[in-house]
Parts: sequence; C-alpha cells; structure tokens
Amino acid sequence: MAYLYLFIAIVAEVIATSSLKASEGFTKWIPGVVVVIGYGVSFYFLSLVLKSIPVGIAYAIWSGVGILLISIVGITLFKQTLDLPAIAGMSLILIGVAIINLFSKSVSH
Repeated sequence: MAYLYLFIAIVAEVIATSSLKASEGFTKWIPGVVVVIGYGVSFYFLSLVLKSIPVGIAYAIWSGVGILLISIVGITLFKQTLDLPAIAGMSLILIGVAIINLFSKSVSH
C-alpha cells in the first residue's frame, strides 16, 4: 500500500507544481487553489508512506520521480527545453532511484 500512496503523492505534487507555474505568481486564482490542494494531498499521502518506508528513501523516490515527471510536463505543456547537462543530471537521478529500489535493503518491498 505504501507504494500506491507514494504514487498518489508524486502525482499530486506534479499537478501542484504544474499549477504553480500556471498560477503566474498566484495572480490566477484557480491554478493557485489547485496548488494548495495538490501540495496538501501530496504531503498527506507522503506522511502515510513514512509509516512504512524510511524518510530518506521515500523522499529520494518522491523527489526523483517528481523531477522527471515535472520536466516532462514542462516540455509538453509549457514548451520548455532541456539541454544535455539537464538531461544527464535527471538521468543520474532516475538511475539513483532505480538503484535504491532494486538493491537497497532499506526499502521494504
């Protein structure tokens, strides 16, 4: 169940962060409301995850996958571009998350 909660936390965080960009500094109220709700949902589900997954591991997965997904959203919705160093850095983050999940004894499967 922890990984389902982690998935929900990640998706909510990506929605909130995308809405933060769309809120244009909270000058648009509908995206601003989505930001507050999205981060609230994200942190709530992340708090549930922390009952069974160590905080460092959970946060590494939450932030790493979130970075990857929000970058994809930035490219597709906001027409942002990534240069080679940005892509390389994000690839290393994703590799790190995979290593944690595949090999760490700190993660309960």
